[in-house]
Amino acid sequence: MKKIIFSLAMLAAVASVNAATPMVPTVNSVEMTAAAPKAGQPVDFTLKDLSGKAFKLSSLKGKYVIVDFWGTWCINCIKGFPKMKEYYAAHKNKLAVVSVDCNDTDARWKAGVKKHGLPWVNVYNPKGAGDITKKLGVTAFPTKLLINPQGKLVKAFVGETDDLYTELNKLLK
Repeated sequence: MKKIIFSLAMLAAVASVNAATPMVPTVNSVEMTAAAPKAGQPVDFTLKDLSGKAFKLSSLKGKYVIVDFWGTWCINCIKGFPKMKEYYAAHKNKLAVVSVDCNDTDARWKAGVKKHGLPWVNVYNPKGAGDITKKLGVTAFPTKLLINPQGKLVKAFVGETDDLYTELNKLLK
């Protein structure tokens, strides 16, 4: 009986610690690093797409762009896909989405895109010298950058938040 009570007490302690310290932020409360571009500054990068071809963000000038930094390991990133798919489907004449996979292997990234049925541009962010998260100041996942049709940063959204869609609703009217 003592072992059962001890086990239950330990389980409760672990559960309370996990509940108090989420692994990924769920609100727009995390600051971007000093390396992050400021609103109004141009944002561009080139990464490989699913077919291995170089994709340049600036090729999407003329539309608003959501640049979504995610990983197959990020639960909150994945939770946000259904809403982003709905929004993309409703506004794809004025809006593009680019998902940037981070901290995965090439194989896990490709499997994740297929599993979650991501219908937009998908690129792979390699670790090391080519890692654009450092260049763009991304330190938490998910992070979404909203880019205007001129290729400049409107705002960064850290965590899974509806603030992105509220901002887009204003801009797309």
